[in-house]
Amino acid sequence: MNEMVERILELKKEKDVVILAHYYVTGDIQDIADYVGDSYLLSKKAAEASEKVILFCGVEFMGESAKILSPDKTVLMPDMEADCPMAHMVTPEDIRQLKEECPDAAVVCYINSTAETKACADVCVTSSNAERVVAAMPQKEIYFVPDSNLGRHIAEKLPKKTFYFHNGFCPTHARISEALVRKAKEDHPGAKVLMHPECIPEALALADYIGSTSGIIDFPGKDGGDSYIIATEEGVMHQMKKQYPDKAFYMVDDLCICENMKKNTLEKILHTLESFDNTMEMDEKLRVRASCSLKKMHELAQ
Repeated sequence: MNEMVERILELKKEKDVVILAHYYVTGDIQDIADYVGDSYLLSKKAAEASEKVILFCGVEFMGESAKILSPDKTVLMPDMEADCPMAHMVTPEDIRQLKEECPDAAVVCYINSTAETKACADVCVTSSNAERVVAAMPQKEIYFVPDSNLGRHIAEKLPKKTFYFHNGFCPTHARISEALVRKAKEDHPGAKVLMHPECIPEALALADYIGSTSGIIDFPGKDGGDSYIIATEEGVMHQMKKQYPDKAFYMVDDLCICENMKKNTLEKILHTLESFDNTMEMDEKLRVRASCSLKKMHELAQ
């Protein structure tokens, strides 16, 4: 263990900090985190944390969600510039306009969104619980924002509901084209393709399994195969290689990197724990309004 990691762990204990890390950050950060997970697990851990301070190694909307669910805690981000482009692809004005056109539609907001958007939504979802949450809703019309690819994937699963989509997307997953998947299958014959539903429909059609980040990581443990093509952000490979050392994993493409997630570094974590810079602040009225859709998600996802 190097000196920087030792100092981080000392400060964590001294200042009563829980470290949450998304699967898309680098492996050295995943290894020092108290909890590593997808957006759903980490939102639960943020709400349940007994520590006074949450250090969230992820992107801005994740830190916002932690503050929304744990207003009395200090929420720190290693890098306040780490953001999610998709989160800004829908605005409250977009939602107001749709509500005027389709007043009976429930607004289902992917957790990859700003607090302002969450405040306008009926419920939040993650990729791991979206189908379950939307199925449990009484409304027959669903306006799904901002990710159109995830929305269309869920719509296929729930044909009795009518969906309206926004034009948002994840730039990292949108890079995964049908051609890239076909090439990976040619290069690794027999390997099963595990893909995130933020990918485009043409690519999803070639997948052996479509699921959330945690679903992708869990799949090889339940499956009898021995080789897998991974079609999501490359950070998941760290956990998969640790959990399944006897299986082979191949990234669908070397470009599947979220540059914002990679802004989190051990150096920035140490600085943040020493200085308590990068504190997530939020207007209380906005926080209360945004909390309704997140709490509804946890209620319906049970």
